[in-house]
Amino acid sequence: MIPLDRMLLSGLMLLFVQTAHAVDGQKIFIQGGSQPGAAACMACHGADGMGLAPAGFPRLAGLPASYLSKQLHDFRSGARTSPVMQPLAKALTEDEITAITSTLASMPAPKTPLSNRGQLAEGVGERLALRGAWDRQVPECVSCHGPGGVGVGQAFPPLAGQPATYLVAQLNAWREGGRHNDPNNLMGHIAKSLSAEEVTAVADYFASLGQKEAHQ
Repeated sequence: MIPLDRMLLSGLMLLFVQTAHAVDGQKIFIQGGSQPGAAACMACHGADGMGLAPAGFPRLAGLPASYLSKQLHDFRSGARTSPVMQPLAKALTEDEITAITSTLASMPAPKTPLSNRGQLAEGVGERLALRGAWDRQVPECVSCHGPGGVGVGQAFPPLAGQPATYLVAQLNAWREGGRHNDPNNLMGHIAKSLSAEEVTAVADYFASLGQKEAHQ
């Protein structure tokens, strides 16, 4: 049997570590990391972490910490490229990555309608999102990214509420081979099977889901 005082001490130490991470993460979000080049996240991703659509900076608020951590490590290794994010990710320590991803994951995310494969799809973007284009072996987006594009686990991030400019940029990066950090290059195949007009349409569709809910 573990003495009660030791159990209480262990619990307090764990709470202290978790609180320290939360505080550090908030500080990194607002002020940046301890190393030169680790800029404040809010400068590009907004004070609420919801992204800056005109500049194409994505929403980070509410994304899984494990997904965010993988992306930062991919930027560090070069598996994912970005002239802005690569030097920033390299300037963060491992503890800072843990802290900031936990903080971002805990921030409120937009609520979106849970549209799914069973409903009637109107327009090119909605049709691709809900029905896919199986004649080209393109599955519907919601089959991996969940109903309404809310995201599923660490491998399939939320699409709903992301700026359309960001989604277009990522799909084009997969189309052109500039991004290849997803399992089995699934997104590379999908993106290369879409026309430029379809890329824009499906990005606009998912971006509009968050906008609709935000104004209700």
